[in-house]
Amino acid sequence: MASVFEVPCAATIGFDEAQAIVRTGSAPLGVEQVALHKAGRRILAREVAARIDSPRRDCAAMDGYAVRTQDLVRETNRLSLQGESHAGDSTPAPLYPGTAIRVSTGAPMPQGADRVILRELAHVEGDEVIVPRAGRKSHIRPRASDFACGAPLLQPGTPIDARAMVILGAADVDTVPVWRRPRVHVLTNGDELAAPGSAAQDSHTIPDSLSEALSLMARQWGAKPMGTWQSPDRADYLRAVTRQVLADADLIVVAGGASHGPRDLVREAMAPLGLELAFAGIAIKPGKPLWYGTIGKTHVLGLPGNPTAALTTARLFLAPLVCQLAGAGFNHALRWHPRHLIEPVGPVGDRDEFLCASTEDAQPGSPTGVRVLARQEASAQMMLAHANLLVERRAGSPATGEGTMVRCLRF
Repeated sequence: MASVFEVPCAATIGFDEAQAIVRTGSAPLGVEQVALHKAGRRILAREVAARIDSPRRDCAAMDGYAVRTQDLVRETNRLSLQGESHAGDSTPAPLYPGTAIRVSTGAPMPQGADRVILRELAHVEGDEVIVPRAGRKSHIRPRASDFACGAPLLQPGTPIDARAMVILGAADVDTVPVWRRPRVHVLTNGDELAAPGSAAQDSHTIPDSLSEALSLMARQWGAKPMGTWQSPDRADYLRAVTRQVLADADLIVVAGGASHGPRDLVREAMAPLGLELAFAGIAIKPGKPLWYGTIGKTHVLGLPGNPTAALTTARLFLAPLVCQLAGAGFNHALRWHPRHLIEPVGPVGDRDEFLCASTEDAQPGSPTGVRVLARQEASAQMMLAHANLLVERRAGSPATGEGTMVRCLRF
């Protein structure tokens, strides 16, 4: 990477090149072993194999009566009841000719029994049970029919959701090898910023609407938020905060101070700490001032200060970067899908555009389409309440008519 002072603060590269730089410049963090109850929403780092058979013994798949098929030769058959078996019991005594035992779902099967007659098909009279001729299904779950001890169950890269948690628990796994969650600090920059709830006291300030939003987005995609910081437009303060958080940061996200004004001091403040820039400024709209670099092993992502521009570029760069560091892969956060436009949109200039949009039904019963929101302003905030998609439009694209398919990304 080049020195911070050798990279011009201009849109020198395009969107695809910028994403490629971030992708190739990042990799999953170290592996750690965590308790099963803490593994939810983490990414599996190594293959997990079963520690036991499932089921551990031949067991009943339904409530009923365990019998031998060779005893069911008539339309109705009278068998002697010899006891019961329930889930969690030890294996019952062997089943002798002409006998049956009552079993509940999951109960171990006695040796000699090869099927279960459903409870609702049987009739008990005293110490005997009357059962019909054998049907096609045995209603038995053989030992290891789900999985056997030592069998690979989940592959590296698997997100541990509720379904995976069932498998891990059933496999008798109590600790899980997962990729470490990236530790993220969020730094907002600007003399005008005040903590939400305090801006009303000073007419010269505005609420910091980005700190918690960016921290939440990072957490939603797999990060471990470590804290949010507000800094005035002072290089010494910015440098001090950065030095402080570097001790436990895998990623520092900076909102503001990324443009070319006299108070846009973030990169200058971080330079003495070893900031190496990969790029500064990309040809997209909104978000041209976006920048990315590293300080040692810590990634630093600089976002615009305008709220919609910041959230848009965070969705395009912060989310995939967090996924990459957390082991899910860069593209896990970039699942584009096609939708048709409900209304036409105008031509695109010389930068790729990512437009806030919402899903809507053009007519009852028609496929869900996408409507580009009318007010595309980088500083707007209320628009975000209505936007659930980003629509990608490439530089130089002509005006696009109603019904045209466009690529969309969940916001």
